[in-house]
Amino acid sequence: MRRIIGIIATILFATNISAQIEEPRNVLEIGIAGGLNLNSMEFQPTMRQKMYNGINGGISVRYTSEKYFSMICAAQIEFNFSQKGWEEDFDDGTANRYCRRLNYLEVPLLAHLSWGKEQNGLQFFINLGPQFGFFLGDSETYEGTWKPEERPTSLRPVYGKEVYNKFDYGIAGGAGIELKTKAGNFFIEGRYYYGLADIFNNSKLDDFGRSANQTITARIGYSVVIFK
Repeated sequence: MRRIIGIIATILFATNISAQIEEPRNVLEIGIAGGLNLNSMEFQPTMRQKMYNGINGGISVRYTSEKYFSMICAAQIEFNFSQKGWEEDFDDGTANRYCRRLNYLEVPLLAHLSWGKEQNGLQFFINLGPQFGFFLGDSETYEGTWKPEERPTSLRPVYGKEVYNKFDYGIAGGAGIELKTKAGNFFIEGRYYYGLADIFNNSKLDDFGRSANQTITARIGYSVVIFK
């Protein structure tokens, strides 16, 4: 009997400690954000490139479920219009230029972990999770006197080549700070995306063994609490 009472007491004590450690939250936020992409492509064979500048912007929905010790845990989904692509570096002292813009609807599914003030103060946060992209279209820019057939043999297939894989996916991660105020929440974030999908076919018989997006994004945004 004493053993049973001891087991019950231990379970109740552990449950009480767990309840103290995990503090439930029920907060829903909706936000908007915009910023700049610095994109390059990971090509095999490689290509000399400059970072391609494009816009990034959209809406986000965040649900905060609990506070664990000092860490506030939330899940966040975003719907962003994102311009990616690359610009070839001719490095010949001329005005020759080639760049390719790739437009995507991006959907990051992120774990949002933060530390700091929950109201009227600063928070530090990190975002991490998978990201999916749906290809919307592209455009090419040719400038100068160069001709594609005069370029190195390994590069010629890229000019005018159709994007084969319309579905992009990879891993996104970033960090930033957020200011909580009575008028809403303001944040800045830096984020990196590592693409796992290739935009061109990548079999042994194809021109490229690797053709994936690599993106650095700087964003600013604003969100409001819908309920808590």
